[in-house]
Amino acid sequence: MSRYRPPQPKSSAYISKPGYQALGEELKGLWITRREVTAALSAAAAEGDRSENAEYIYRKKQLREIDRRIRYLQKRLDELVIVDKPPTNQQQVFFGAWVELEDEGGQCMTYRIVGPDEFNVEKGWISMDSPVACALMKKHLDDEVHVQRPAGEIRYIITGIRYTTD
Repeated sequence: MSRYRPPQPKSSAYISKPGYQALGEELKGLWITRREVTAALSAAAAEGDRSENAEYIYRKKQLREIDRRIRYLQKRLDELVIVDKPPTNQQQVFFGAWVELEDEGGQCMTYRIVGPDEFNVEKGWISMDSPVACALMKKHLDDEVHVQRPAGEIRYIITGIRYTTD
């Protein structure tokens, strides 16, 4: 049995302006943190035997994780497309839309469709690559949407579409 796993599909390159700025701030913060971790790593290395130095091993691991995230953010920020204007047709669901849904049981929920780099479950922001968002794209008010999930298919009715935060 091999350990090969096919690569993940490329995620969408759309992001909102605040999301792009948040990623830029994260990158700046990582460079500052990297400087601090490098100083701590140098201090731990100066203590002597590195093979049994837990502080040294921990800082090396931390530095690798920071470098990995910095590399990812630098590449990702270059390829992102900032979407800062609502679409011309605001009667359809597109990137940035707040969509109000009602499920089969009458329960209402509201989701905002955002880029894969800025989704937040607590805020109700879902990635445009998620199954729910893919099913919602280009739909209109009062359309019925079918979403395939592991527990079975579920149907939603679109009860509202808006592109403002109020």
